[in-house]
Amino acid sequence: MSERKMTEAQRAYEAKRAAKAGMSLEKWLAEKEKRAAAAARQAAAAAPKPAPTERKPGLLARLLEKAQKPL
Repeated sequence: MSERKMTEAQRAYEAKRAAKAGMSLEKWLAEKEKRAAAAARQAAAAAPKPAPTERKPGLLARLLEKAQKPL
């Protein structure tokens, strides 16, 4: 959030939240950014990876398999 420009209203809102938490605005924004990054890492780690799907053999694979079978 520090990279993004905040409007005066956003800055005032964050200043109120920082004062309520007993921190300076800069410290509050840094802490908020750390929490957001940690949540993003946790969400990425918790997301299940899709299992590889079993695919039906294609036409050529089926024909080669039939050709390998004895008569």
